[in-house]
Formats: sequence, structure tokens, C-alpha cells
Amino acid sequence: MDDFSAWLGHTEEKEDRLDPARANVLLAAFGEPAGLREGDTLPPLHHWLHFWEARTPEETGADGHPRRGLFFPPVPLPRRMWAGGRLIFRAPLRLGDRVRRVSTIRSIATKAGRSGELLFVTVAHLIHTGDALAIEEEQDLVYRGEGGAPSSPPESDLPAPDRVLPTDPVLLFRYSALTMNAHRIHYDAPYASGAEHYPGLVVQGPLQATALAALAATRLGGTLRAFRFRGLAPAFAGTALGLHAAPREAGLALWASQNGVRTMAAEADS
Repeated sequence: MDDFSAWLGHTEEKEDRLDPARANVLLAAFGEPAGLREGDTLPPLHHWLHFWEARTPEETGADGHPRRGLFFPPVPLPRRMWAGGRLIFRAPLRLGDRVRRVSTIRSIATKAGRSGELLFVTVAHLIHTGDALAIEEEQDLVYRGEGGAPSSPPESDLPAPDRVLPTDPVLLFRYSALTMNAHRIHYDAPYASGAEHYPGLVVQGPLQATALAALAATRLGGTLRAFRFRGLAPAFAGTALGLHAAPREAGLALWASQNGVRTMAAEADS
């Protein structure tokens, strides 16, 4: 593996306007009431529908991700996934706000995994509205070799979910479009099975995290102070996701499941 230490501290800045239409489209895709207007509070994690990374064909890799060597280092491992993240909510964001995001590569580390060598890149995002820091966020991205991600055995004693989220190619397509995520495993079935060796279209990790954060906000009275999530196993289109919540000190423990397998774990603080 090459030495990518020169990429530490690499920074970029983007500006956007929080669009009520994007939030309403995602709520509608989830089967939720969609009547948000300018001035309403942005639902948790809906800032991911903004700060689009629009790249030219020449700047786009074969997998649909932006070509390596632009903001992210030129990692030779072929597969990239969003492994998890941590967020602290400092101030409310409101639809219609002008927002600014400053992104910095905070750490790069190699590890040995069940499927071979892995490289983790952690990116820090600071999101401001006016002079106020609204969100502090860290995202963990993992690069790995060929082949599908390892799965986990099903559990026989998982409790009934608090909510059920149907998944189908239409939902995955809508979420990819709303987040400008062109990774082909979420909408191109021949690519997902033939190139990345998955049994079907892969449900986006951020989609699962957003659904869990919405459940947490409902259970905790609409306000989250912090949210943390970690992908455990891939989930696939065509089978509903169970969304679970259980009390914990200062908040909730949450997880998503499919066919008895926990696909994501999360924690929310009120």
C-alpha cells in the first residue's frame, strides 16, 4: 500500500441552500407526510441531500464514484464503502438556510480484515449556517479488495421491529439521485452482481442511518444531540428492513435488520 500521509489535512469547502423540495421527496419516498416549507427544521441527516459532488465523466470512476486523486487519495483497492460515522448537532438547521461545509481528511489507516487488507479514511465535516457551527461530523470510508463484503449469521431471537421500511429499486434510485451518489451497486443490478459480486442491489448505508435517525427523533421528542452509526452487514433491495430502538442511558440504542441479520447499529443521544 502506498504512503498517503500527504493527503492528511486535505480540505475542500462547499456551499448550498437547504432545499425543502429535497427533504419532501425523501419523506415521500419513506412513506411519510411531506409538507415541509422554508423555515421548518431540517429533518435529521437530511443535510446529506445537499453539497452535491457533481463530476464530469472524466472525473468519474468505473464504479460511479468520483475518480480517486481528486479529494480522496488514489487508493489502489477497488471497492469503496461508507462504514459509519458520528455526528454532533450544535445548532438547528432550517430549510431555506444558506449553509457552508468544510471537509478535511482527518486520518488514513490500514487494517487487516476477514476479506483482506482494508484502508480506512476518516473525513471531518463542519457545517455552518451564518456564523454558527450547526453540525460536527466524521465519516469513515473503507476501501477493500475484490469481492462482496462479508455478511453475518442471522439471529433467531431478534425482537419485532418498531418500524418496517420496504426496500425496492425505486427507493434506492431515489436516494441515490437525492444524494448525487452514483455508486452503481445501488441501481445497476448487472454491475452489482457481476463486478462487485453482491446477490442484488445494495441498500445504501446512509439511507439506513437516515431511517434510524428519524425513528430516534420520533422516540426522543424530535431533537437529537448526537448520533453514531456503524455498518455491520450489507442489506439488499427487495426485502424489508426492520428498524429497532431500545432505551439506553441518555438516549436510544438502534439497529436495522434484514432476514434476522443486523445490518447497521446506531446510538442516539437526546
